[in-house]
Amino acid sequence: MPSEIVLRDPQPGDMGWVIEQHGKIYAQEYGWNWEFEALVAGICADFVKNFQPEWERCWIAEKNGQRVGSVFVVRVDEKSAKLRMLILTPEARGTGLGGRLTDEAIAFARSKGYSKMVLWTNACLLAARAIYEKRGFRLVESEPYHGFGQSQISETWEVLL
Repeated sequence: MPSEIVLRDPQPGDMGWVIEQHGKIYAQEYGWNWEFEALVAGICADFVKNFQPEWERCWIAEKNGQRVGSVFVVRVDEKSAKLRMLILTPEARGTGLGGRLTDEAIAFARSKGYSKMVLWTNACLLAARAIYEKRGFRLVESEPYHGFGQSQISETWEVLL
């Protein structure tokens, strides 16, 4: 149940966990290779190195002291924020946590005066796409993409805040 889950700021070890979860889960569920883990590692490294606390945020979700999810908000420019690295462990799915994390990210972006939030995803990530659609995101671009050892469709979504 989402009320049992605590959302907190990142601590040492959390970025490594985010990278590991993305690599492990996407390999098991979608057959993606280690290129995806490298992409996530780069995003995490950039987030930490260029962190602007007045404009950006990361939430780590914990249940009973165990990490079960994350989401990031990254500044694109003064009007736009990007939702990044939403992930849930398999045991946290179906609890509403994905929606809760996304809602926190949107509320934060609004509170900072951003007028738009964007995100990049893949068409095969149906559960994530459903979360985004339910919150008003709309698909603005879709194109074939070869990466992570697969041919797939990459998508850009946005929501006006």
